[in-house]
Order: sequence, then C-alpha cells, then structure tokens
Amino acid sequence: MSFFGAVFASLTLYWQWHLIGVALALPFIGFILIGLASAYVIRSPGAGIKPSPKEERAIMWSTIGEGVGLFLASNIVINLHRPDLLLPSMALVVGLHFLPIAFAAGFRPFYVLGAALIIASIAGFVVGAPTGGDVVGFTAAGALWIASALAIRRDRLARREETAIV
Repeated sequence: MSFFGAVFASLTLYWQWHLIGVALALPFIGFILIGLASAYVIRSPGAGIKPSPKEERAIMWSTIGEGVGLFLASNIVINLHRPDLLLPSMALVVGLHFLPIAFAAGFRPFYVLGAALIIASIAGFVVGAPTGGDVVGFTAAGALWIASALAIRRDRLARREETAIV
C-alpha cells in the first residue's frame, strides 16, 4: 500500500505539477520509511496477523481485478483523450479493490480506505482538471500511507499480545 501511495504522489507531481527528476523520487522516501518500519515489525517475535484462506483468495482475486481494472480504465481515458481523468479512474479502481478484501477479512479499516479512495476519486471527477487531479492524487497517497502505517501498528500489537500471553 505504501508503494502505491508513493506512486500516486509521484504521478501527481509529474502529471499535475509537471515536475521531473529528483522531485519524483521524494514520495518514495515515505515508502522506504514505512518499509523499514514493516521490516522491523516482521522481524519481531510472534506470528502476527496471518490471513485465512478465504482472505487470501479475496486478496488474490481483488488484486487481479485491480490490475485488469487499472489496465481498462487507463486505456479508456487515454483513448477518450482525457488524461485528466486518469488519476480519478485509478483511485476508483484501487478503492473498489479494497471492498471485497474488507468483506472477506471483516476488517473495517479496509472499508474506510476503500471509501476514502472512492470519495477522492469522485471529488477528482467532479472538481475537474487541474485541481481534481491534485485532490485525488494526494488524497489517495495519504490514505494509502496512513493505512500502511495502521496495518503495521496492528501487526505489531498482535505480535506483542501474542508474546505477552506465551
């Protein structure tokens, strides 16, 4: 999630603000920091949170659907000559992909993340270019980074609780 947050931020910097070079790498610092925190938690004692087979299937099929959806959405908006709709379309697909995962896992924060991305997408469509792209791109990045940090926290707490019981 944190990687795709960085992707949304970088795409926004490039497409909306027309920045190039090192500026496009800056959002990936957030990804690296979240990745380091994740690596620390993964190496902590305890098993942490493991998805059930049902959750794993939902993640697999939702991710496949997300890939197909991103491919279709990007091709549609490019063929309509509406690149201003690319970020809102991407956020819509990514947001929708979290809903079946949230349902399968019974994990309410994924509903919130999906809803945040869908609402940001709608705002991007409604506000229009160029501001709509800024709104959706940075909102999607922020939502994905926050969700990543919360997921790491959730796993860390589960590991602590598990090792405290043993």
